[in-house]
Amino acid sequence: MTVSYRQPGVVLTDRRFGVPLDHDDPAGERIELFAREVVPTTPGADDLPWLVYLQGGPGFGATRFHGRESWLGRALEDFRVLLLDQRGTGSSTPATRQTLPLRGGPAEQADYLAHFRADSIVRDCEAIRSQVTGGAPWTVLGQSFGGFCATHYLSAAPEGLTSALITGGLPTLDGHADDVYRAAYPRMARKTAAHYARYPQDVERARRIAAYVAEHEPVLNGGYRLTVEAFQSLGMLLGMSDGSHRLHYLIEDAFVRTPSGTVLSDAFQENVRAVLSYAGNPLFAVLHEAIYGQGGRPTAWAAERVRAEFPEFDAEKTLAGDEPLRFTGEAVQRWMFDTDPALRPLRETAELLAARTDWPRLYDLPRLAANEVPAAAAVYFDDMYVDTEHSLRTAEAIRGLRTWVTSEFEHDGLRVGGPKVLGRLIGMVRGEV
Repeated sequence: MTVSYRQPGVVLTDRRFGVPLDHDDPAGERIELFAREVVPTTPGADDLPWLVYLQGGPGFGATRFHGRESWLGRALEDFRVLLLDQRGTGSSTPATRQTLPLRGGPAEQADYLAHFRADSIVRDCEAIRSQVTGGAPWTVLGQSFGGFCATHYLSAAPEGLTSALITGGLPTLDGHADDVYRAAYPRMARKTAAHYARYPQDVERARRIAAYVAEHEPVLNGGYRLTVEAFQSLGMLLGMSDGSHRLHYLIEDAFVRTPSGTVLSDAFQENVRAVLSYAGNPLFAVLHEAIYGQGGRPTAWAAERVRAEFPEFDAEKTLAGDEPLRFTGEAVQRWMFDTDPALRPLRETAELLAARTDWPRLYDLPRLAANEVPAAAAVYFDDMYVDTEHSLRTAEAIRGLRTWVTSEFEHDGLRVGGPKVLGRLIGMVRGEV
């Protein structure tokens, strides 16, 4: 069943598809995918080719646009667009603490979620492509983790693509999760230093808040336990274009005076909870390291283990001295499954996924080296979430892939500079730039 309706300049059609949970068992259990078609109201729109958009994450549904805003307006000049909620996200058979118990216990949940990585997402795309395009290949636009999926697409099913556009999402092809985080923590330190250079008053503010949290460990609305490590993880904001400013405004008025003394304000606590809680996208935490799993090795809480190699992030030692507190980000760690009530019921499931060793390889290096699909990628200089060096090494391994390395945008360049970023990539695959 499809439902069509209008917004300014576009016709939207909501579509649902049934696909196998396990594409290697097509006669087995099926799950539902949701996708929203966006077609411009201009004459001849029905003759435009298709572009399928894969959101970043993992664990996020496709962006809900209004009309032709952001990059979507530029895309609609050349394409009809399919905004796909990847399996387990948005309206595509959601996987959360509320729904996963339908699968059974932690072991059954982990086995189920093992089918929610880039390889399954790409096979979903191929399963529905004929129903959308009539069998014609389409262009894929992948943002962040969506770029990981697009890279797998080039590796596994290039016959389904006319071109591939990637923004902030060229993954390491053969690196372990440990390698990802060994590269990530120095970037987190650089982003923290840049934030303090912009807002030097935040050095003392962050230390004061951290000291208070270490002593009191407040419980926020909804049951979130705020620890010092959780406070440090607000650094996830620093990888976005406005992130440093958001962090500054978040901590500038953290305390209020009350009859019982000085405490963290309700407003601060609520704003912190909104940033830290994974209630809206639990798969980000549960599968975040699994997206790197391959080669017979467990991910084994890589971010937590590798953090120990960088003692400058040890808050206890920092507070005992006079150093600035380092913020972290893009690092899912075991303690999050204790502090966040949206994740607590999934801790055993996450433990099983972290211990898993049978992840299939995600990238066919010889096939990528022989790639014939026109492809272009925006690589953001010193991207906090996806390592620039890893991305450029991957770009060299994909035949014909062209890169635009820029410091004009942070990781969210597609959101804040959408028409420019997307227009440039389209021009690159067409040989116009």
